[in-house]
Amino acid sequence: MLALSGVAAVSGIAGCSAFDGGNDGEDPNETGNEGNDTNETDETDDTNESDAGNETDEDNGTDEGNESDAGEGNESDTEDGYSLSVTVETGDGDPIEGATVWLEGDQLTDGDAPEEGDDAGNETSANETGNETDANESGSGNETASEGDAAASGEYESETGGDGTVELTGLADGEYTVLASAEEYAENEETVEIDGDDAETTVTLEEGGSGLAVETEYNSREEYAQPGDSFDDFEDLSNWSITEGNAEEDADVSFTGSQSVRMYTEEEGTNMVIERDLESDNPDLTDLDFSMAVRTTTPENIAIELRFVDVYGSSRTYQLRSIAYGGDDPGWFRTSPGVVAEDEYPPEMDFLSTLEVRVHHTGEEAEVWVDDIRTHDQPDSGYVVLSWDDGMRGFYDEASPLHDEYGVNAAQSIVRQWIIGGREDVMTRGELLERQEAGDQIVGHGSHTRLGEMDPDELRDTIETDKQFKVNSGFEGANFLTFPHNNFNATVLDIVSDYYYAGGFNQAGNTNLTGVYGFDPLVLPRTIGYDLEICKESIDLAAEYNQCAIFNFHDFDLDNTVNEGEYEEFLQYIVDTDNVEVITFDDLWQMRTENH
Repeated sequence: MLALSGVAAVSGIAGCSAFDGGNDGEDPNETGNEGNDTNETDETDDTNESDAGNETDEDNGTDEGNESDAGEGNESDTEDGYSLSVTVETGDGDPIEGATVWLEGDQLTDGDAPEEGDDAGNETSANETGNETDANESGSGNETASEGDAAASGEYESETGGDGTVELTGLADGEYTVLASAEEYAENEETVEIDGDDAETTVTLEEGGSGLAVETEYNSREEYAQPGDSFDDFEDLSNWSITEGNAEEDADVSFTGSQSVRMYTEEEGTNMVIERDLESDNPDLTDLDFSMAVRTTTPENIAIELRFVDVYGSSRTYQLRSIAYGGDDPGWFRTSPGVVAEDEYPPEMDFLSTLEVRVHHTGEEAEVWVDDIRTHDQPDSGYVVLSWDDGMRGFYDEASPLHDEYGVNAAQSIVRQWIIGGREDVMTRGELLERQEAGDQIVGHGSHTRLGEMDPDELRDTIETDKQFKVNSGFEGANFLTFPHNNFNATVLDIVSDYYYAGGFNQAGNTNLTGVYGFDPLVLPRTIGYDLEICKESIDLAAEYNQCAIFNFHDFDLDNTVNEGEYEEFLQYIVDTDNVEVITFDDLWQMRTENH
């Protein structure tokens, strides 16, 4: 049984005041909204409504976008636009079924979006696109701008049928670039001109491609579920006591073994704390990181920490500051939280008194299970991942020259529909491939809808279609995914693991680091890069404790991202800081798997 202790509620915890003050509790949600893709979408779309092609795309059925072409060709052609038949075949002339075909051209961003013909053979993409719009309607007001854009831009792409052919209709006069790709084939393109009549073209693909696969070879969360060494599996609770809130052993819910500990409260803002005595065991935890399995039915407004106190009263606190924005039960996941606070005199990790597991919350109630605490060796240095969401043109024009100047790489999370749709405020495929050649990593960002709110079948179609696009496009970071809006649940994690090896994230507006060898592959944490001082503090922590700081930026014009001058100062700070290295997700994943 878990012993009831008469210990009074602990106060004055290192890092606790920062959480209660808004950085760990309320502030991650406030600044999380700044960093949340919702606001990014709002502001981006507000400033770019004329470019998004929403209204003209929607009007395509009434041909308002094609009225300027009236009088050329026959009457039905000018009313409906012209059609383009695209055949994709091998070098031997054999048709390729399921090849992805899409168009690029100035006419597309002017509102003349092509429509799929009846024989497009692309039910997955079409259904997925329509469902994305529905899935995101519950978002804030201006999201409809991006949702319309996403729906319309789905019409720019299709898949070939059994005869290797797809027909796109509703096209205006002009020159188009036709691009085609398929798994295990190298992408190719052809230029075609429509001049007052229907047109056709053939794109030939040679064997090759990126070497990436759409589906994963194994479930990374199962393969790497228990890294490191066991420290406490919660099977024997004789050394544990309750010091704040409520807790009990739970034989019905466990990550490993026969039971876990359930911590709960129905009182708003009441924290929960359980404490283990370490003096009797006297473990040496010097130069180690830690991880713990966590599950919660209340993922919003939750922060979880491990606090070690030595026999002299000095403490060090490791904290996961946020779990998810919305969504229901994410199921079991592992967190390897980063250091957020340490007393002036650091604790002697080989002469410890207690370990506290603390749950902070700002909601009306909270329910959290904890299990399987493990220890991990530390790497030789600290690491930094500079993650930029949405593939915005601002990065290409303003941030990428700084990256090249300072010799650091970025990870770009891109949105398929926005690229296919030719949005003027996002990078083109060519520009993304250029950045990949320069050393950046191009990773997935879903469909920019809340994955946790989608029907499972729609979700799988969306995830598979997005992954196929990235594989076909030769984006070498296609095995990594950023959840839009920091929104996920157990169903999302289950489906995504069939297509991606790593990603996440638990996003917060304050320092939010991770251990390198103990994190859940698909539930990584990151820090919103809106405040220069918080960014610098994260670098200091990564360097001092040999952990990894993952940052989230969007665009210099947005409140959730530091401005250009501050960003250059930040890059200079990274370069000038000893014992820290900028890496990509691929580098981080390699370290995680090699040191399992």
